[in-house]
Amino acid sequence: MSNSKQDNEMRARIALLSEARAALDDAARPAAIKRQRERAEFTARERVNILCDNGSFRELGGLVREKDAKPGESPADGMIIGTGLIDHRPVIVVAQDFTVQGGSSGKLGSVKLERAVLQAIREGTPLVLLLDGGGHRIQDGQDSRHFSAAAPVFHDLARLSGWAPMVAVMLGAGFAGPTNYAGMADLVVMVRGQSTMGLSGPALVRAGTGEVIDKEALGGTEVQVRKNGLADLEVVDEHAAFDAVRSFLSYLPSNARKPLPVASAPAEDNDRGEALLDVVPVNTRKAYNVLKVIQLIADPDSIFEIKPTYARNCVTAFARMAGRPVGFIANQPMHIGGMITSPACDKIAHFVALCDAFGLPLIYLIDVPGFFIGSSAEKSQLGRRSAKLIFELGHATVPRLSVVLRKGYGLGYFAMCGGRSFDADAALAWPTAEICAMSIEGSVDVVHRKEIATARDPEARRIELIEEMRVRVTPLGGAEGYGLDDIIDPRETRPRLIEILERAPARRQNLMPPKFRSITPI
Repeated sequence: MSNSKQDNEMRARIALLSEARAALDDAARPAAIKRQRERAEFTARERVNILCDNGSFRELGGLVREKDAKPGESPADGMIIGTGLIDHRPVIVVAQDFTVQGGSSGKLGSVKLERAVLQAIREGTPLVLLLDGGGHRIQDGQDSRHFSAAAPVFHDLARLSGWAPMVAVMLGAGFAGPTNYAGMADLVVMVRGQSTMGLSGPALVRAGTGEVIDKEALGGTEVQVRKNGLADLEVVDEHAAFDAVRSFLSYLPSNARKPLPVASAPAEDNDRGEALLDVVPVNTRKAYNVLKVIQLIADPDSIFEIKPTYARNCVTAFARMAGRPVGFIANQPMHIGGMITSPACDKIAHFVALCDAFGLPLIYLIDVPGFFIGSSAEKSQLGRRSAKLIFELGHATVPRLSVVLRKGYGLGYFAMCGGRSFDADAALAWPTAEICAMSIEGSVDVVHRKEIATARDPEARRIELIEEMRVRVTPLGGAEGYGLDDIIDPRETRPRLIEILERAPARRQNLMPPKFRSITPI
């Protein structure tokens, strides 16, 4: 064959390939794309390209199609996967294409998803799921020959957990399978008024139970972000969702064996330390916003809060200390006094596991009046959920530092890594700290109930007893008994924490007995 003939034939085949690729583009399907724009901001392909660094996405398996499908009929079988970069770091991206049979998972699309998860495991690369569709493609039929084998995707998502970060962004309908994918993720983001998630959509709920409910009431952001905490963040639009993904990944290594991504340390500002003197009231009955304390301790503009609208009686947030990523856990006196509830236990326990998996030191800011009490607390299984909180901290190997800002009462003090409870690398307290087995007022009412009742002036005697007891629960007593390492001036908090983090090893030696695994309380 002459060079000219060879060249012409090669060019013809390249042209055929270009035609096949062109059939994947949004421009090839104007009607379907028009319908997508009526329900969401962007198409699946636009989302991938917005998320990834410019021109970095490389699609894998884009040319797949079912045997009898016509070219361009079901592009990529509704499942776009590939490699890309986010802030110059490699990621694996999966995007459901709602324009292809509602984003449902067909046979080839399911194989592609599984391939993406395995690649993330093999490479130790973050996995980002852009979810907008259903679960199993019912249009393929109820076929036990096909379905009985199931798929190993959940098995492999479990293997990926704690190895490389996983992020799920719900960008539309996300009932059934996508909700399970999101449930395995380290961060779940939803778009207000656009995203829904849940194990069953309205049609299946109506068919199975007779309940008539719309998708927003069943699984919108108000339900899944604010009430249930199934998702971590509610954002206003898709651009904000992609920004959240970039921010979240910026605190984490690409996998558990990589070093933390350390940023440049900011110039120190002594005025921020001075401001700490006015944030926390000495009077334990007065509330304050603990986020202001974190803002003054952490590097400026470095806070990324996880679940900010769920279990608001506690704060869990990524931040940086002299450029180093850390995880802050704090009681929030602005909401029910910072008491620990079942939702707070779940929120903190998951955050501890996330930070420990990827090597972020934990900084506890303690102002805890204890665990929630009463029949509602018991109905919420607080006994087990509090055990989960303690369980996760007991398994953590990253550095942990605790600072008692004010109240350190009862079992809540233990659960917040107070004193020697979980061998903190540093156990510190401010001069405003009160550390004891239960609230001072409560203990006086229990122990001295009869004495108060028979006193000439019961309320005056009660106040007198409270003040007598308060003298014995100052932080000086904690330091004298060496339950605390030191009492510090609030202005010293940031430099002391940075100094301790610089000395602490990144991981502690695993001193677990030779068991195969622990058994989670929940």
